[in-house]
Amino acid sequence: MMRVGLGVDLHPFSGDPARPLVLGGVVIPGVPGLAGHSDADVVVHALADSLLGAAGMGDLGTRFPAGDERFAGAASTELLREVVEALHEAGLGVENADVALVAEWPVLAPFRAAMESTLAGILAAPVRVAPKRAEGLGALGRREGMGAWAVVLVDQRERVGP
Repeated sequence: MMRVGLGVDLHPFSGDPARPLVLGGVVIPGVPGLAGHSDADVVVHALADSLLGAAGMGDLGTRFPAGDERFAGAASTELLREVVEALHEAGLGVENADVALVAEWPVLAPFRAAMESTLAGILAAPVRVAPKRAEGLGALGRREGMGAWAVVLVDQRERVGP
């Protein structure tokens, strides 16, 4: 059995120069972070939502509600680890993931390999992160925030152990 999941996430910039920008689990220096209850990592949020969708396990907001103080300031990579663990417990594994990251600024190509490596390590599967510009269109093009779209392929895995 193979299933495909699609996830989308958007966050505005926080306006707080002390808040770090985290994308794909990588801190991007010199850029104010995104606003959100957790670290607002749009790449990881879209990826986690795509995994939950493929597995038929709801969505990120239901599993980790923004109103729950346990997740205030949480590292999104830790939430992603929990999602991957839930998939494994359900006998599902990730075949691959593809993420389009839309941001007018900053230039993200230098961080692409680090994001892919970080995410591939969590998913135990190949991950491609493709930074794209909005070419001046809409809120993302006006540098008001960032967005990410993720697609994943998951499949049934043979269970190991009891």
